[in-house]
Amino acid sequence: MKLNLRTLVLASAVTATAALASIPALAATAGATLLHVPFSFTVAGKALPAGDYFVKRDTWNFISLQSTDASRNYVWISRAAEKNDGGVSLHFGVDGQNHVLESVQYGALVTPRLANHVGSTEDITPQFKIDR
Repeated sequence: MKLNLRTLVLASAVTATAALASIPALAATAGATLLHVPFSFTVAGKALPAGDYFVKRDTWNFISLQSTDASRNYVWISRAAEKNDGGVSLHFGVDGQNHVLESVQYGALVTPRLANHVGSTEDITPQFKIDR
């Protein structure tokens, strides 16, 4: 196989483009905790599928929830939590098979109540912590 200058430059350009394209995705999940939600649920009236989601707190105390493919992203201003176990958790209202995200807690901070429900509650915490 013979390499020429044009092939070398083209290969370098493709590699550089791929590397630069991945930087925003990595930056968006830096410092995030990965949580697995084993059921579909709703947030702000939008249906989200079961799967993995990143929960992150930024320097201005906003808490965000983002799907791992970055197709869905929700951001809320937070306030001091009543209980602080230092962990990250998603709090759901459950009515039969329907799950509604009620709040997101990140350490000492929690989102305001996102939904009201009738029924029981369920919390999702990381089985093991994965910080990105």
